[in-house]
Amino acid sequence: MNLGLKLGKKAPLVLLSSVLFAGLYIPQSTSVVDAKAANLTPTYEVKFMLDDDILNSDLTIQSEVQDAFDLPAKAQKIAVEYFDTSDKQLDSEGWNVRFRKKEDKDNFEMTYKKRYSIANGDINAALTLANQQGFDASDTNYEAEVDWGYSKQTLSLSNDKKSKATTSGATLPADSKALSLLIDNLPGKLKKWKDGSSWGEKQLKASRSYGPVMASKYEGSWNGIDVDVEIWPIRNASGTGTEPVIEISFKTDDYNTAATDRQQLMNYLNQEGWLVPQDSLKTQLVLDRY
Repeated sequence: MNLGLKLGKKAPLVLLSSVLFAGLYIPQSTSVVDAKAANLTPTYEVKFMLDDDILNSDLTIQSEVQDAFDLPAKAQKIAVEYFDTSDKQLDSEGWNVRFRKKEDKDNFEMTYKKRYSIANGDINAALTLANQQGFDASDTNYEAEVDWGYSKQTLSLSNDKKSKATTSGATLPADSKALSLLIDNLPGKLKKWKDGSSWGEKQLKASRSYGPVMASKYEGSWNGIDVDVEIWPIRNASGTGTEPVIEISFKTDDYNTAATDRQQLMNYLNQEGWLVPQDSLKTQLVLDRY
């Protein structure tokens, strides 16, 4: 793997211990300004990047890793693309708009996601800021999730929509069709972001496609935990080919479970030499390279 950020296969033990200590910060309460409703309650998704040495030459997963995570021989194919303006105005405001088609589903899936950085493990501060900007427990259209990677956490608020697919398999429609569906299903919060009127709609109408990427997803288990392993062949920095970004993840509703299982999985990946000691950058790489 050569993403310009790779630090090596194994994290030094001192670095790993420091990251683990930082990652296990217990959220503390913060001062809260008046809010109309309670903060959202998040779920948790733990994500780690894997070294591309775990792949065969055809980008399938080597048998040793398959066995370790009880992965099937065949992956699910998912076609993915993002939409933003050429100067990425949506991304600059913390919004990502994703369009995808899974090979075994008969719907197009649209996701409108607002992201908030989490500083020093203070999840409550990010939830409170989101509340102040209109994302609170009374809004059932958005699912709150803490994305917990190698060294940082991000609060993601996702609004998911579906539309009957007009293509089969992992095949995306024409960009104009995808964009039309995204505009038709545009949530009010994104539409009215910044100006309270139609800023988001204007940005989306002026957007183009970033991608597509044909991802492969394997569903397995490890140590009693359901895990997913995804392989994204993303255009390389020179634009001459692709390089695989590999991610293993699991989800849970409970913070303490996320923290404990995260530490165990990180230790195991580091021990096996499969861990890439950096945070996953799939979305940002697609926006930067397409």
